[in-house]
Amino acid sequence: MRQQFLIAPIMMCGLILSACEKETEEEKVERTYQEVNVIDETNLNEVLLTAADPNEAVTYFQGAAAKNPGRIDLQRGLAISLSRAKRSTEAVSAWKKVTTMKGAGNVDKLEYADALVRAGNWDQASSVLNSIPPTFESFRRYRLEALVADSKQDWKRADHFYETAVGLTTRPGSVMNNWGYSKLTRGQFAEAERLFAEAIRQDQSLFTAKNNLVLARAAQGNYNMPVVPMTQVERARLLNTMGITAVKQGDVTTAKNLFREAIATHPQHYDEAVRSLRALEEA
Repeated sequence: MRQQFLIAPIMMCGLILSACEKETEEEKVERTYQEVNVIDETNLNEVLLTAADPNEAVTYFQGAAAKNPGRIDLQRGLAISLSRAKRSTEAVSAWKKVTTMKGAGNVDKLEYADALVRAGNWDQASSVLNSIPPTFESFRRYRLEALVADSKQDWKRADHFYETAVGLTTRPGSVMNNWGYSKLTRGQFAEAERLFAEAIRQDQSLFTAKNNLVLARAAQGNYNMPVVPMTQVERARLLNTMGITAVKQGDVTTAKNLFREAIATHPQHYDEAVRSLRALEEA
């Protein structure tokens, strides 16, 4: 009789253990699915942040962040996507939110400052940069510091930060172009010309630097095309830029010749140069 009484509890324990084992197995399966989903989501996030259309990425991250408001990675994704889509005002708000979340760091503050610069909010950008410890040094930080110093016409600080930024990157072309434009606005045309030429040597794809180079040369009365790599379309556009500069300087005859050469050089109809030439001839 004692044995019969013992059998029931033992069987019950067996059933309980079996159920526990089954539950544990289900949990393992569920955990596996969750891990796969996280991996898939991570890959999707990376694709959206690099290859996808910026506005599509914005839509995705807006929905994802709304469902998971505490996840800083999704809020970062939204902020990056807004910046890529050139939606500056929204990007500023998104980066500001990121900087207040748990896990935010100095890089996030730097992104916030960058968004503020793009939105033209120079004073706030300066305040954010000042909140970053001076021990946090990077090319982007000093490039932004230089741009902010430029906005205040603090040329000494601007030159210092541009020089520091150039020394912290292996691809200084874009920052040299910024530095050259700073010199151009100060009326230091020869120094600006040198920096634009150096920027092009560093990166031959920088059409903005080529355009700024001819501006600096034309400002000195030099309307000869610089010897830099350029396509036929780029050459036409640069001739047009020099023509516009010649008009501003009152050299109408030179401007007409430059517009004519731009029209002849362009492989297609160059409406902008045609309109400018027609306006001068009618005047």
